[in-house]
Amino acid sequence: MWMYLGLLAALFLGLHNLCKKHAVQGNEVFPVLLGTISAGFLLILPFYLGSLWNPEYMQKIGFYITSISWSTHGFIFIKSMIMAASWVLAYQALKHLPITIVTPIRSAGPFFTFIGAIFIYQEKPNFLQWIGFFLIILSVLLYSKIGKKEGINFKRNKWIFAIIAATFLGASSGLYDKFLIQTLTLNPQTLQFWFCFYTILILLIILSITWFPYADKRKAFKFRWSIPAVGILLQTADYFYFKALQDPDALIMLLSAIKRSQIIIAVVVGGLLFKEKNKRKKLVPLFGILLGVFLILYS
Repeated sequence: MWMYLGLLAALFLGLHNLCKKHAVQGNEVFPVLLGTISAGFLLILPFYLGSLWNPEYMQKIGFYITSISWSTHGFIFIKSMIMAASWVLAYQALKHLPITIVTPIRSAGPFFTFIGAIFIYQEKPNFLQWIGFFLIILSVLLYSKIGKKEGINFKRNKWIFAIIAATFLGASSGLYDKFLIQTLTLNPQTLQFWFCFYTILILLIILSITWFPYADKRKAFKFRWSIPAVGILLQTADYFYFKALQDPDALIMLLSAIKRSQIIIAVVVGGLLFKEKNKRKKLVPLFGILLGVFLILYS
């Protein structure tokens, strides 16, 4: 069941990526990010209020938000800082790079998760999983060559480094999620509510320095329907992902790889919607990544 939940998370993440590209194109990145997280927070807020006013009913329907200790709050705040940094870098990169380049680089996340799962959680991949692992690496390298044809030099473009850093931080957060869900036994909605709450606080501090004081930047911001859609889709994906992680048999390195099947939506549908270049050539490394994910998943 945790594998099916992972596939559901991948579906919503793929739709989330399409909306995110629409939200940031020609727009101010930081307020877009704040808007998406705020929309996700408002989606979960009724569960928190219901847990305060009618805890029995919320427990019955499975959306009860539990009381947690201050130390647990601290652990969630660390996750918020990691992901806020990852999103700031990723959103800036997405604004300046094609989605058909950004999404495959983001698909490198399982590499970092794979290594972390081996050394931190002692998860043991088999021979076919190792083949899948290196197949994904080679496919991402092939994407870098295609990217050069679009005027994107992977060695000199600062947004490439930004998306790589964002990917590393995101993978670190994924490993940290297993600790939060399985060791601290947080349920998905509790983790999601407080994570959104602390992330909003962090983003408000960032915006108070980089955006609120500047009238020209405030005027440049355009509200779009895709901004709240990004937040709602992300929280839906995270819910299925955290539910999958609650299974003690769930392997974080395989779950991370399953989530990357979202690239089918981003590369194929996104390439058509945003009319990006070299779509056919990108299908070759796309197939390589999918084959790598398949080997990891079904070996």
